[in-house]
Amino acid sequence: WNDASVNQQAEGGAWAKWKTEWETVKTDYQKVAVTVGADETKLNFSWYSKTQETPKIRVALSNDMKDAVEFAGTQDETPKYISANGTSVSSAEEGEAYYASKVSVEGVEENTTYYYQYFQNGEWSEAIEFTTQDFDSYKALLFGDPQIGACKGQKSSEGDTMSGYLAARNDAFNWNITLETALAANPDTNFLMTAGDQINSSSNEYEYAGFLNPDAIQSYALSTTIGNHDSSNSNYSDHYNNPNSGVATEGKTAAGTDYYYTYGNTLFIILDTNNYNCATHEAVMKQAVEENPDAQWRVVMFHQDIYGSGKDHSATDGIVLRTQLTPLMDEYDIDVVLQGHDHTYSRTYQLSSTGTEDNGTCYTIDGDVASGTVIDPEGTVYLETNSSTGSKFYELIEHQQDYVAERSQTWTPSYSVLSVDENSFTIATYDVTTGKLLDDSSVYTIVKSADKTALNA
Repeated sequence: WNDASVNQQAEGGAWAKWKTEWETVKTDYQKVAVTVGADETKLNFSWYSKTQETPKIRVALSNDMKDAVEFAGTQDETPKYISANGTSVSSAEEGEAYYASKVSVEGVEENTTYYYQYFQNGEWSEAIEFTTQDFDSYKALLFGDPQIGACKGQKSSEGDTMSGYLAARNDAFNWNITLETALAANPDTNFLMTAGDQINSSSNEYEYAGFLNPDAIQSYALSTTIGNHDSSNSNYSDHYNNPNSGVATEGKTAAGTDYYYTYGNTLFIILDTNNYNCATHEAVMKQAVEENPDAQWRVVMFHQDIYGSGKDHSATDGIVLRTQLTPLMDEYDIDVVLQGHDHTYSRTYQLSSTGTEDNGTCYTIDGDVASGTVIDPEGTVYLETNSSTGSKFYELIEHQQDYVAERSQTWTPSYSVLSVDENSFTIATYDVTTGKLLDDSSVYTIVKSADKTALNA
């Protein structure tokens, strides 16, 4: 998957067509991104404009935009500058000025097709279609580390050593294939999630151009995480309009900070674990839980895997955070933690905190169910996502840790499907190249408050 020839064979002439399209895509920094709102009835939008203006979104039930409802937002007064080679720079002498624009929309209803336009550079965009699904029983797609541009240094079938634009071109092509494959198999998807590292270099705007280019990014709400490759530049917070951010900001990175939202019966809390100040994370978790005490499910997502099985990180920065974060998952009764960073796939048993550092392990294993269904379990399950684009893979650690119930490295991209209803939360992980489950055990369901007699029958 790091070699474009694989996709060229699989996709016919799509690769040749993409190489031509990329010449325009790589300098298109003004694509709109739809992000999740504070709850399922809201949507957030963000985009760059070259013009100082009041950013606006208008929404209608038909593509002629008849009877559209208009929403106004805010635009950064200070521009950002992008150089001729697509990188963030500090002055007008070095690059062209762009203004980050953000708008929030409310009144969104389930099972409805909408059309929206965004006001950019003094004119309205073309109408873009956006269809909602059920709010009570919903589906989200989870992608690990797209990391557009990370295949640098590898050889293409055409003999090029990929770096810069060529690396981003390859990974952006694969990113689009992954999204199209996952959405074709799950047309009833409500929203998309990424576990961090959307791009490889936080200052490369052409990598963001590749990430934001697929049509799905304009037609599905997106919930992203700040990865270590995103964290050192404000480009992340300029491109995404995350809800409920800024509750606690001490130690925050240049990319931004934590946020949270609800969707249906679920509270999602997104943490920037590049910030090692876990008092900040606890403050956000506390407020999110206090505001939403009746949420049936509580899900936390962050980038650095504190319980993964990859060779590169699971025994280093993950353990540093493990001793601080594991007790918080117990304190706030978190059901599921979604992780990235390690470019391998794994899922733990149900884990609880020991309450002490315990030589860095900090966990106890609650039960021994490796796959299938668990009923009213104790503790938290941790899912580690592999690369969704194939831009970079890591090896598994030599000896499988005792907390790991399942793991694999297929050296192919994968994605996970989260299916949630009133009583069950299911995670299923699929191989992009085959369209099949990674393994028969790659489905895990938590059931709460079930009628156990009926379930057993």
